[in-house]
Amino acid sequence: MIFDRSDQNPGARFLLMAASGVVVVWGLQFAAPILRPFALALFLAILSLPIVLWLVRRRVPGPLAILFAVVVVVGVFGLLILLASQSLPDLQTRMQRYGVSLEALWERVIAALSDWANRPLDSMLGTQLIEPQRLVELAQNTVTVTATIVSQAFLVLLVMVFVLAEATVFPAKLRALSDGSALGEERLAKVVGEIQSYLGIKTVISLATGLLLGGFCWVMDLDFPVLLGLVAFALNYVPTVGSIIAAVPALLLSLILHGTVGHALGVGAGYVVVNTVFGNIIEPSLMGRRLGLSPLVVVLSLLFWNFVWGPLGALLSVPLTMILKIWLENTQDLRWVAVLLDKQAPSSSSADLGGPADVDSDPGV
Repeated sequence: MIFDRSDQNPGARFLLMAASGVVVVWGLQFAAPILRPFALALFLAILSLPIVLWLVRRRVPGPLAILFAVVVVVGVFGLLILLASQSLPDLQTRMQRYGVSLEALWERVIAALSDWANRPLDSMLGTQLIEPQRLVELAQNTVTVTATIVSQAFLVLLVMVFVLAEATVFPAKLRALSDGSALGEERLAKVVGEIQSYLGIKTVISLATGLLLGGFCWVMDLDFPVLLGLVAFALNYVPTVGSIIAAVPALLLSLILHGTVGHALGVGAGYVVVNTVFGNIIEPSLMGRRLGLSPLVVVLSLLFWNFVWGPLGALLSVPLTMILKIWLENTQDLRWVAVLLDKQAPSSSSADLGGPADVDSDPGV
């Protein structure tokens, strides 16, 4: 019988893996100024790659195909930024008035609770829910963060161009490294195809969610329906937690502008219906089982990437973890980690976790 020497020291092996994990996390934090724009550019490049390949197959020169894809991306994000920029200055001027209205509403709530409890609750709950100046600072910080993102847009687009240019020649390089074997190229195509499927479906679902919720906020007579729709679109990339956070501004605006619990409940019900239909019915049916993550993994990934890369990491937490899971599924000795990340246990008919990856299998989308 042959014994694996690594199995004789499981404690030392665990400590080595834990130490390696600490080094990797520190490296991710240290290199965040470089890795965050690169990660965003990589996502955009993966989404734009089908456009480039479609044009190249129709004898369009590679540089022109890449230029067209970049123009499409700039046009889409330019439109989103334009829509948001039209609302932010007005939001900044109204924020202090919203804060005063919210304080008055909170005082009425405390008074109603004090009457119900037959005792004053001012000292327990406090009479000031939030300082109006804090709201103004929040709006100013939002504008500052938006300006920072716009200032880094050139770097992201530049990296995206080079990623797309490399993607057109990388399969040939991979064939040369594998002595003409198509196995490595097929495996790479499978991984990239699954990532494209996930990001494409998630983007379409997020766009539909943002459009519907923006229109719903307009119907419910809330201020800034376009901005609320953009917030719902962006935060839909963060499952469960993102939809809850996206509903908070709409609920607060409903209470401030209309002052009735019934109107706020109607707004909340609309958010619940849209997110339930898209998040729990349409999206899982389109993605399939293999492109799902355990709810615990979703929450942990949100906390981890927020710790590593801040708000941008939280926004990209699930796509980053999904890419990691797809890569692990196609790596022979690490496929067991992908099983732990999945939302369902593998069936008894599944392939051996340590066996070679099936590059011809259906991505399950």
